[in-house]
Amino acid sequence: MIVLREIDELPRGLRFALAIGTFDGVHRGHRRVIDALTRGARDLAAKSVVLTFDPHPAAILRGSAPPALCDLEERLAWIGRSTIDVCVVQHFDATFADQSPREFLERVSTGRDLAGLVMTQESAFGRQREGGLDAVRRLGPVLGFRVLEVARLETHGAALSSTRVRGLLEEGRLADVARLLGRPYSVIGSVVRGDGRGHELGFPTANLRFDDPVALPPDGIYAVRVGWGGSDVLSPTERRDGVASLGVRPTFEPRGARVLEVHVLDFEGDLYGQRMRVEFVRRLRGEKRFASGAALVTQMERDADRARRVLAARPR
Repeated sequence: MIVLREIDELPRGLRFALAIGTFDGVHRGHRRVIDALTRGARDLAAKSVVLTFDPHPAAILRGSAPPALCDLEERLAWIGRSTIDVCVVQHFDATFADQSPREFLERVSTGRDLAGLVMTQESAFGRQREGGLDAVRRLGPVLGFRVLEVARLETHGAALSSTRVRGLLEEGRLADVARLLGRPYSVIGSVVRGDGRGHELGFPTANLRFDDPVALPPDGIYAVRVGWGGSDVLSPTERRDGVASLGVRPTFEPRGARVLEVHVLDFEGDLYGQRMRVEFVRRLRGEKRFASGAALVTQMERDADRARRVLAARPR
């Protein structure tokens, strides 16, 4: 998959089919759109092009964006797992947002052949989201492209959306999140130095820092799978089981910042600077304050043993 950073970088003379969206999380609904794009492009003898955005449009249009279900690196990796030919990561700003649907489609068509545009009933683009399905149906014959309609994916009577996935994650419903994503929920961050307290307690941890706000489940202790190393974030060279703590560490810092730290089971080594992917498998318990470091260590040993059992029952 070729990655471009501006829609105008699409080659002149290109015949292509297009799908537009933020694709946050690349959930099963997104994959239905991407599959329709690849099929439509093949039928139209065209290249498949995904247009996604950075930053999230809500950051420009509403002043703040929701926490991401996956960062840009992971989003591109999941899109790249399909047979998409080109992914454009368009810088989204007020000027780009102010284009009418027709202006945008004429822009991408100039010197190129827009053969097809994938749309769902909920799709909308352009100024004030004027480019909905009905408007695009009217523009198709005028601009010479075919509308590739995709039925929305519903589960339990509700449309599958990034907003819905985010809400389930906030409620800690990891199994439901995994069902909508088609995979366990994961985050990717950089391992940074912490205060070293975990090492002092005999449970060294990898503290993760995120470049941008990411969606996280409720505070607590989790059985996790982690990976790092290699050039493919989805297929790291090192894969291990672990137990993670998400929260404010109330035993030592009652008003501390929220952090995600991972104890990698049966591992000794330096992880500082690594990009680590953490896959949440099961919540073991909520976060709580202990009377002493010794009491915390006893509970951490129980958590590690339980994480081993949970992960052993869930083969990779």
